[in-house]
Amino acid sequence: MDPAVCHGKPCVRGLRYPVETVLEWLAGGMTTDDVLADYEDLTREDILAALAFAARMPHTKQLIRLAA
Repeated sequence: MDPAVCHGKPCVRGLRYPVETVLEWLAGGMTTDDVLADYEDLTREDILAALAFAARMPHTKQLIRLAA
């Protein structure tokens, strides 16, 4: 995350693709192959990293609540 890129939102590899947007594409029905065909600078690993980031979010929020 970089405050100068996409308003500090988590982005894929420093590119201007917010993780949230990649997840919305997948949730909207795009397949990994669809995303890769439409956005050639993304890789399969980028998409897997976005999914892994999303999978960790509930655990991160729980840790923040416990620490408060």
